[in-house]
Amino acid sequence: MATKNKLLVKNAKQLVLICNNGEKYLTKTEMQQLCVIVNGSVIIGSDGLIKAVGPAETIEAQYSGESFDKVIDASGMCVIPGLVDAHTHPVWAGDRVHEFSMKLAGATYMDVHRAGGGIHFTVEHTRAAPASTLLASLTSRLGRMQRAGTTLVECKSGYGLELPTELKMLEVIETARHTLPINISSTYCGAHAVPKGKTVAEATEDILQVQLPELRERITAGALRVDNIDVFCEQGVFDLSATRAILQAGKDMGLNINFHGDELHPMNSAQLGAELGALAISHLEEVTDEGIAAMATAKTAAVLLPTTAYILRLPQPRARDMLEAGVVVALGSDFNPNAYCCSMPMVMHLACVNMRMSMPEALAAATINAAYALGRSHSHGSLEVNKHGDLLVLNATRWEHLIYQLGGHQELVRYVVISGNVIYDNDKTLDF
Repeated sequence: MATKNKLLVKNAKQLVLICNNGEKYLTKTEMQQLCVIVNGSVIIGSDGLIKAVGPAETIEAQYSGESFDKVIDASGMCVIPGLVDAHTHPVWAGDRVHEFSMKLAGATYMDVHRAGGGIHFTVEHTRAAPASTLLASLTSRLGRMQRAGTTLVECKSGYGLELPTELKMLEVIETARHTLPINISSTYCGAHAVPKGKTVAEATEDILQVQLPELRERITAGALRVDNIDVFCEQGVFDLSATRAILQAGKDMGLNINFHGDELHPMNSAQLGAELGALAISHLEEVTDEGIAAMATAKTAAVLLPTTAYILRLPQPRARDMLEAGVVVALGSDFNPNAYCCSMPMVMHLACVNMRMSMPEALAAATINAAYALGRSHSHGSLEVNKHGDLLVLNATRWEHLIYQLGGHQELVRYVVISGNVIYDNDKTLDF
């Protein structure tokens, strides 16, 4: 009896595997030499995992007797792994478009923060919003990300800054994990800012003595899954000492350390993260040479966020220095009210133009390396046998068009596939 499979994508002009030897991440020149099969096919089995990948002739010969729920003929098109967004803040209420005007007029991030805007504005609205409202907006935002090609996304809490709202946000993320096709890595970010009326010491004590113990109970009971812990390590927010205490407590609970560091001031966050065995550190606009060296040695991923530097007019993260030092460089959209971007193709474009990354480096950073930053590169981030069947079919003869055409993903992304299921079929016919 013929084996039944979910999906065959055949005859792709370019089938971009990224890597094909089980690499957990790529660094240095490996990021320039992506594994690409010309005229390739991929099979996703009934379990949603990749069953076979290779030249179209080979796949056809080996699996000619098998049946498929769906067949996509990708002749003249390209196939790449689903994109991975390694840093987002997608659960919030309140509209901050007015702050964009302030920034365009010259206000800095901290100016807005001190004027009662920024995180505190969002905290006020998120605390007041019912979970159903937050879930509806999260579902809409994740849908936009999916249509732009994201198949695995990191989602943070962090607009509660106290136990009830942080739990509400994490529960909303948990509901999305169970009800939406997109893969989610959940991050507790209760140390996103110091709540109004509290000192850093008081906020740290609340996290260590109130929030994390309750979180541990819920995780142990199976009521909640949380993957990572995050702290905003910055002047006027959480200092190195508070950051160390919170991150270590999270690590002791089994959470991956994945935090904001060296964004606005050089705080030696990179060295701290390397010392604590952090899986990833985000931002790093102000990282030092010593911090870069420490991250390269520790294999702590650098999650670079070109949208933030672009919108806030900050110095660009030193991507080239990090790449040359052997740091695992990943990318994220930093989707949040301060940087409203759902599109990893646009993030890759900005990374190439503003951070001087090559297109292969940017794609590796938005796939295998972003998956590594989330502890998922064993299952996501490349098209290899037994990995999740997450891929994009691009209506282009070269995969680079997804980066080259700024904003072009709305026409270029033909299919989005997650676990072998077509979750987006973009069959727009353009009539001019």
